[in-house]
Amino acid sequence: MDYKELESFAKEIRVNIVSSICSIGAGHIGGSLSIVEALTLLYKKHMKIDPANPKMEGRDRFVCSKGHAGPAVYAVLAEMGYFEKSELLTLNQGGTRLPSHCDMNKTPGIDMTAGSLGQGMSCAVGIALGAKLKKDGARCYCIIGDGESQEGQIWEAALFAAHKKLDNLIVFTDYNKYQLDGAIEEINNLEPLAEKWKAFGWNVYEVDGNCLEGLDKAIIAAKANTGKPSMIVMHTIKGKGIEFVESAKGGCHSMSVSCEQRDCAVNEIRGGLC
Repeated sequence: MDYKELESFAKEIRVNIVSSICSIGAGHIGGSLSIVEALTLLYKKHMKIDPANPKMEGRDRFVCSKGHAGPAVYAVLAEMGYFEKSELLTLNQGGTRLPSHCDMNKTPGIDMTAGSLGQGMSCAVGIALGAKLKKDGARCYCIIGDGESQEGQIWEAALFAAHKKLDNLIVFTDYNKYQLDGAIEEINNLEPLAEKWKAFGWNVYEVDGNCLEGLDKAIIAAKANTGKPSMIVMHTIKGKGIEFVESAKGGCHSMSVSCEQRDCAVNEIRGGLC
């Protein structure tokens, strides 16, 4: 699959995200849009999965530790065929299988429940360790947030993963520079982030997380790495791909989306005008 095909897939994911959030009127759109390229590459190219058999033994696992980005994960799962795309319009509504935060007991294709920030990262470490013990060749991929990276649990998990030499664990930081209450650098600065992960014994890559080609190369390199877990620090734009969301900066962590804004966004994503 070439990058043009992957780019087209990523566009449809963004359409799915804005449509599903519009269906309920508001939601976590900014941090969902910023991780689209990572999800596109994982699900369309790199992960060993079977949508027809979501519980397949030996499959690769994905954990969205920044659980509020559930709309992005659901958008990808629907596009991959885990469930009908029409179900995206039930997001966070009564009786839905698509709650605001990912729930492995509700949604086909979700490998780990998330929501309490930091917890998903620890679960991903456990999943990777379990695969090592089973010797089934499976990898675990995990996305954490930059605001989430202020949690001590992230660094406890990082220490243990390096100690266990979990080279089947690849973690991504969605470094979009904003959290719920404002800019990361003003609330609790993470810099130097890449150096911190290196100091914890991880193999580290730093890339433009919204560039498919550069991110793809980092994932390929991380998969080839042995003896250490890998961290890919993704410099991303919160709300990437939709102008009115991007321009809100920190204000797009969770925001309302009207039908008019949805229609405008869909046109923008597909190359048209509002």
